[in-house]
Amino acid sequence: MNDIPRKPTDSELDILRVLWTHGPATVRQVQEHLPPEPKRGYTTVLKLMQIMTDKGLVSRDESSRAHIYHPTASAEQTQQSLLGHLIDKAYSGSAGRLIMQALSTRPASADDLAELRRFLDRMEDSRS
Repeated sequence: MNDIPRKPTDSELDILRVLWTHGPATVRQVQEHLPPEPKRGYTTVLKLMQIMTDKGLVSRDESSRAHIYHPTASAEQTQQSLLGHLIDKAYSGSAGRLIMQALSTRPASADDLAELRRFLDRMEDSRS
């Protein structure tokens, strides 16, 4: 599993979600699309994005006056890395225990359960 350069904080994940949803953007564009709470000013978002650049979570195109930021990993890559870390740390490497805990904490919809069954069927088929 490819690890993301460093694990993002909650505020950094908010910024990454904006970039994943809306594509490469300036600090101002990111700030405009962030959730309203907590309220973050331009300089706060700028500082966070500078830290994220140093951490390798985003890259910055400095070819124009307004720098354009790009995520360095996809949402799926980031989610896989974070989930892998959680499984290792909190569930001693057991994905099954994580899934059972997740389903007992927040029950899945009928559609989610059907999708999960199809996924498990595909996994079983690929093992045979």
